Amino acid sequence: MDGYLKVSLGEMTKQLGEDRVKSILSSFSCELNIDVEQFLKRTAIPLEKQGVSKTMLVFTQVSGEQALIGYFTLANKFIAIDKAKISESLRKRVNKFCNSFYDPVSNSKIAFISAPLIGQLGKNYTDGLNKQITGDELLKMACEQVARAQECIGGKIVYLECEDKHKLIEFYKRNRFFQFGKRDLDADERDTLSGQHLIQMLRYM
Repeated sequence: MDGYLKVSLGEMTKQLGEDRVKSILSSFSCELNIDVEQFLKRTAIPLEKQGVSKTMLVFTQVSGEQALIGYFTLANKFIAIDKAKISESLRKRVNKFCNSFYDPVSNSKIAFISAPLIGQLGKNYTDGLNKQITGDELLKMACEQVARAQECIGGKIVYLECEDKHKLIEFYKRNRFFQFGKRDLDADERDTLSGQHLIQMLRYM
């Protein structure tokens, strides 16, 4: 996308050193979702080193300097999808990439899929930098990154988890994501996320 520079957190850390990168990340703030802010400042670099996830930083020119305006994090995870909760057309597509088993508790067939997870997606609200990019543009970048990876390794599905908030759910629906389930919050997520569960959504690319 014109006007935006995407930089790998891992590559930046190798080139500039961890201390310098942490200083750059310290300017990021997201009062709307403290989990998004704390992940970038505390967790993104360790997970990058471990190979658990990959974070892309998004910059743009502001007053003649490159400013950090947002980021997204991708990882590869396994998801379980109750086939009864998705449309028939999507179910046919999912069947191409899944192993299925019968769950006697829910009396449903469950699709078990390895798929990219958009683990984090957030804009920098420091000094109004969030106005430099829309959520739709940032999400499009994340999906394009997934699509490039899938050109090499295959796959057609990307998924994410978000808080059970109407505005968030509608945002992802507008960007062609469909709800397929819920996941109870882990103990370490309850301090920074609201509610008791996360909404699970997927998109067929």
